[in-house]
Amino acid sequence: MMKLNKLFILMLLVSISIISCKKDDASTIEPIPVRDRGEQAIADDEALRAYLQTHFYNEEDFQNPAEGFDYRIKLDSIAGSNSEKTPLIDSDLLSTKMITRDDVEYTIYILKIREGFGAHPTFADSTFQNYKGELLDQVSFDNTANPVWFDHPGTLSQTNPGIVVALTETLVEFGGASSFTLNDDNTVNFTDDFGVGAVFLPSGLGYFNLSQGAIPSYSPLIFSFQLYKVNEADHDQDGIPSYLEDLDNDRIVVNDDSDGDNIPDYLDVDDDGDGTLTKDEITVNEDGTVSFPDINGNGIPNYLDEDEFENVNENQ
Repeated sequence: MMKLNKLFILMLLVSISIISCKKDDASTIEPIPVRDRGEQAIADDEALRAYLQTHFYNEEDFQNPAEGFDYRIKLDSIAGSNSEKTPLIDSDLLSTKMITRDDVEYTIYILKIREGFGAHPTFADSTFQNYKGELLDQVSFDNTANPVWFDHPGTLSQTNPGIVVALTETLVEFGGASSFTLNDDNTVNFTDDFGVGAVFLPSGLGYFNLSQGAIPSYSPLIFSFQLYKVNEADHDQDGIPSYLEDLDNDRIVVNDDSDGDNIPDYLDVDDDGDGTLTKDEITVNEDGTVSFPDINGNGIPNYLDEDEFENVNENQ
């Protein structure tokens, strides 16, 4: 028993020593320096182009859809029995779009398999869609089994807006289904003309140097989707569609705050903070368009002018 006790004590001391060494080692690990965004954009674009040159999508499935086809895009590498497939880079359905963020111009690659016959969303609307997110090594990190509503401004983070901006700037190029029917069990059937596509985007419009679950840092990303329905959003119900509350025209509404109350205008029922609701300072016309009266003629519409009654008589 004495020997066992001594052995236990010895093992305990060794364990403590190992744990202490690990803590000391961990404390000396240097954080990975943040890479230059411009240089990373170039590297990511090279990776994306290499992927597009060596991968294809299930084109035949879309050309001759079987009964019950789910219109999901499947990507695979050109090799073996697939060696004769057409690379994505050579597809007539692939286009590019430029997006500038953090003073860097990024290229995203958009595969428009079917544009869709319904309404197109704006950058501030909500979309009803399926989507799949995957890495260039074809590892999936997100996948919807059933369609979900995607509120573009509501999912936008001011600290990392890129990933939503890239998806949003892709979806504005697509339309939803032209119509739908509501079944007795409250499920919905959409007409077979909804938008189908994918976007290939650099890490600078993704998580950049941050790792998120299965997504390593500096990872270009792929999102494929089926767009079923679009809802023009007026998030604060003030009568002004949310996309019109982008006052600086950067196509992001979370950073527009006219009265500085830390509530962006698209969520603020009193944009200028003068105590009068925005909906009472605008005019919604019979055709649904919105007019913005300027009672004192100073070039600032009433709903953004906290002193709209100042010098009214002088300017009339």
